Amino acid sequence: MDNLMNVRKIKEGFLGQQMIVLPPDTKKVVTKNPLIRGLYLTAIGYYPKAIHHDRERKTGSQQYIFLYCTEGRGYVEILKQRFELVPNTYIIIPKNIAHHYCTSESDPWTIYWIHFTGEHADQLYSRYAKDTAPEVQTIAYDEQRTEQFNLMLSLLENNYSTRNIELTNIKLLQFLSSFIYHEEMYPSHYSVDQVSISIKFMKENLTKCYAIQELAAHSNYSVSHYSDLFKKKTGCSPMQYFNQLKIQKSCQYLYFTDMNIKEICVKIGFDDPYYFSRMFKKLMGSSPANYRNIYKKK
Repeated sequence: MDNLMNVRKIKEGFLGQQMIVLPPDTKKVVTKNPLIRGLYLTAIGYYPKAIHHDRERKTGSQQYIFLYCTEGRGYVEILKQRFELVPNTYIIIPKNIAHHYCTSESDPWTIYWIHFTGEHADQLYSRYAKDTAPEVQTIAYDEQRTEQFNLMLSLLENNYSTRNIELTNIKLLQFLSSFIYHEEMYPSHYSVDQVSISIKFMKENLTKCYAIQELAAHSNYSVSHYSDLFKKKTGCSPMQYFNQLKIQKSCQYLYFTDMNIKEICVKIGFDDPYYFSRMFKKLMGSSPANYRNIYKKK
């Protein structure tokens, strides 16, 4: 994380910022409205280039906090876990949990944020978080989201009439759903073709050694989402699939060339011949040397 020592930290007050916090009386009215009391916002804001932005709540917030980064980067700490937000990523901070978030001093973030609660807020959060744990999600940019956000702000800036408040919170569900249900709403962005592209990338880079984080980043996904999507398509994890491709390629080298094991390892991105031999035997049922002897005789 950036060095934040001797830096003036501020909660708000950024050039071009927009922020609305519902008055207590308005919130009371909302809680009695059967149309929107299931899910409603209590505060909403937009902080562009939020230099020195820093917010800590040692006892958490009574509402869920949605943070969406469109420029720059920043950091969120929850339960001793640190997350990084970069452009086109978001996170929902659970309610009543101590947390701390701040902008990068070298690359200040631009964020859209919402505090929300309601009778159905817990259920909506559960659709976002696996095992109740928050996670940074990567999402394809869509201008309609910012238009929806600006509409909510505009409605509240006009007045707190019943119809304005109702429409704002109807739009709130639509806005949050476009993040939480983004895969279902934008299937073209998350089709099996994306997995096919990743497989093509693997096949073109068999000589290299990639970690799961690098493969996920190449597809612009979080590790968990990338792994889930890949397994749905192929039935195995990305790393298992990548290693299977490498072993398949090594079989061709064993059969069609006279390269030794060490040379083959270099060709398929393995640094350790012993590790390669163990993996080969696990997948193919025999050692590389035995495989060569058996199949070259046929």
